[in-house]
Amino acid sequence: MNAVEALSSAALPQPRFRYSQMTKAGSFFQTAGMVALDGESGELEPGGVYLETKKILANLLAALPDFGLELTNMSSARIFTTKFEKFTEVNAAWEEVFAQGDALPARTAVGVSALPLGASVEIEFCFYKK
Repeated sequence: MNAVEALSSAALPQPRFRYSQMTKAGSFFQTAGMVALDGESGELEPGGVYLETKKILANLLAALPDFGLELTNMSSARIFTTKFEKFTEVNAAWEEVFAQGDALPARTAVGVSALPLGASVEIEFCFYKK
């Protein structure tokens, strides 16, 4: 038996390259970096930082039941953006999903020069579930 299990969800856009949407190692789960792709068209969500972040979070929420996870299992998120000056838009979309007072995941934000498919935001998520 492999120590790492590859997981997938039909609710997420299918990978264009060879990687797993999610991996599970014991009680730890890790998504691949997610950009704001539409599941049906495979196209990047237009509209910039806020709408891209909103789409990434919507895709994640749609897939969590397939992975047997809930938002409360999220331990951390790593956010990459080519538009760091618009990070308030990332926060606005984030705060629509994560209510004040919730046990919030840890977060890292990194400004980068480029992301896959011309995206302005990419996020990877880590979860823990016994």
